[in-house]
Parts: sequence; C-alpha cells; structure tokens
Amino acid sequence: QVQLQESGPGLVKSSQTLSLTCTVSGGSITTMYYYWSWIRQPPGKGLEYMGDIDYGGTTYYSPSLKSRTSISRDTSKNQFTLQLNSVTPEDTAIYYCARGVKYTDENDYWGQGTQVTVSS
Repeated sequence: QVQLQESGPGLVKSSQTLSLTCTVSGGSITTMYYYWSWIRQPPGKGLEYMGDIDYGGTTYYSPSLKSRTSISRDTSKNQFTLQLNSVTPEDTAIYYCARGVKYTDENDYWGQGTQVTVSS
C-alpha cells in the first residue's frame, strides 16, 4: 500500500535549480530500514541513480552528481525533496522517486515519474 507521488515544475531554464518533491503515503519515511531515492531516465537512455536519504536522514549521492545535488526531507509532511543546481538540457529526463530496502538495495515501490524539460 506504499505509494509515492512526484511533483514539481515540468519546465526549468538552463542554469537554474530544479526542485522536486516526493510525497509518500501508506508508510513513514522514518521507518527503519528503508531509504528514499531519486532516479532519472533521460530520453532514449537507461535509469540513472541520483541519490537517497535514509530513515535517519543520512544522505548519499552518485559521485557524478553530488557536487550539484541535495536531498532533504520533511518528516511532518512525509515528504522528501530533490534539488539539482545549475541544470542544462542534458538534465532533461523523467524523474522518479522510489523506496529502497537496506541490505538488499531493492527498490520495491516507485512513483509514476514526472517529466522535466530543461530549456536552453
């Protein structure tokens, strides 16, 4: 019954900051031992892991993106957010949030994804 829903702007200008929110229902983002991930898929390409925040608030980022990526959470709203700075058209993708399971690293629940286009 866990459901995840992405929300945020569908169009962002180059050099600006993209901010997306994932709202979780049917389970708490503070429940151990789960973590909460952001994953994206550029057009015609495969899935790319971006980073995550775990049940205690510890974050981890993909090395290729960590310099301009920040993930945070609001436990009162059961939400976690993605901030991606200095975007370019190469950041155009479908962005997903997902729940991960510690120890197995399985992503067992996913949001439906949201399209983000970066204009030049």
